[in-house]
Amino acid sequence: MDNKVKITRISNDIQQKDLALKVGISRQTLSLIEKGQYNPSLKLCVNIAEALNSDLNTLFWKV
Repeated sequence: MDNKVKITRISNDIQQKDLALKVGISRQTLSLIEKGQYNPSLKLCVNIAEALNSDLNTLFWKV
C-alpha cells in the first residue's frame, strides 16, 4: 500500500516513535505502514491523519 505517511511525518518534524506513541501503535508497526507492508485499519488511518494535521486523501490516496 503506497502512502505519504513518512513524507508527511518528516515534513512535520515528528519522529517515528513520537507519532507511534500518539496514535497508540508500536514504532515497528508505523515503520511497516510507512513502507507499505502493513494495511492499517480505517480507524488507525484516521488517527494518523489527525496526528499529522492531514487527511486520508493526502496520506493514502494515489494521485
